[in-house]
Amino acid sequence: MTFFDLAYSRYSERYFDSRPVEQEKTDRILEAGRMSPTACNYQPQRIYVIRSREALQKVRSSIRVSHFNAPLMMLVCYDSDTAWRNPHDTGYDSYCSGEQDAAIVAATMMYEAEELGVHSVWLRGFDSRQVSDVLGLPENHIPVMMFAMGYPSEDSRPGPWHFQRKPLDETVFTL
Repeated sequence: MTFFDLAYSRYSERYFDSRPVEQEKTDRILEAGRMSPTACNYQPQRIYVIRSREALQKVRSSIRVSHFNAPLMMLVCYDSDTAWRNPHDTGYDSYCSGEQDAAIVAATMMYEAEELGVHSVWLRGFDSRQVSDVLGLPENHIPVMMFAMGYPSEDSRPGPWHFQRKPLDETVFTL
């Protein structure tokens, strides 16, 4: 399968079955994230694998969106002490690359998971402080997003909006 085919066919899974994701596949997904590009290669990503029943319950109780009963969740954070800061940006003094780096890592992991037959859905409907507190994260680990991950159930299907894409001339501009 080409990357284009993979990107085209991947969709946000909302119907997980209860099968656990094997450690071998989890490790490969994490390795794909480790290989992702980050600003100046500082690698500020901090990824929390949420697999135990206790940890899943803590996270599920602290998010406002559905977790779709996924057997595995990953919280992607960045270390605010490690993320690159742009000394040349006079318009945005507090800019750091953390969110962008974490998003690149997360997207890479999402596509690797898909290639391995593990489906995912990107979650952001949560309060970062609440998730940090419930998991006891260090103050400098800033949550960016979370994945619900697992194998699709028999009811699995893309949402009706999945294949609706705006034409390129609405989203791409040549200067």
